[in-house]
Amino acid sequence: MNLKINILFIEDDINTCSFVTAALSKNGYQVTSAHSAREGLSLAAANYPEIILLDLGLPDLDGCEVLRILRRWSDRPVIVISARETDSDKVQALDLGADDYITKPFSPAELMARIRACLRHTRTCTPDRFYQALGLRINLVSRTVSLDGELIHLTHVEYRLLALLAERSGCVLTYSYMMNTIWGPYTDDNNQILRVNMANIRRKIEKNPARPQYVFTEVGIGYRMRETEGR
Repeated sequence: MNLKINILFIEDDINTCSFVTAALSKNGYQVTSAHSAREGLSLAAANYPEIILLDLGLPDLDGCEVLRILRRWSDRPVIVISARETDSDKVQALDLGADDYITKPFSPAELMARIRACLRHTRTCTPDRFYQALGLRINLVSRTVSLDGELIHLTHVEYRLLALLAERSGCVLTYSYMMNTIWGPYTDDNNQILRVNMANIRRKIEKNPARPQYVFTEVGIGYRMRETEGR
């Protein structure tokens, strides 16, 4: 499995949205679009994008307010894309937690360079960082998962859950922590979606899901992953 970088673009102008989406897709990114602030916040919580591109002039909520809300629960990089050109607008957005600010109009080449820079600045993984235990290996930089040398296909959410556990292997992660980290604070208290995804992960990586070797259930609390042998 080699997942594309997932980008959320919150923009109400259809032409701009189509232009940017086409440019991003051509450069190998996976793009999800939202045309309102509320839709964008919901998708940010549900899809856990690597980067959020945010227009400030949204119809239902100002982009700066969207930034305030995002920064209450998300540390995902945010690049503002706006027609607002004044220094005060840029300073306000950056002070509210934006990682970068691009003024419209802009070239696709500039946007791609800003995205690459943002990814470099926000990734904490080193090139050899990986999880390994028994026959399971997870490269946390290339985001590939293999079992006994064979690549395993996971969905985006399944990979995020497995990587979250792998990065904290040996520790118990509570249901609520995992739910909030992957789906954001807008998710309800029902952890059925978490249980379903974890069951799917076990079917893919465990030789016998009923007797797991990698991901263990701490009943009533959460999940724990076998400690990596790569430390």
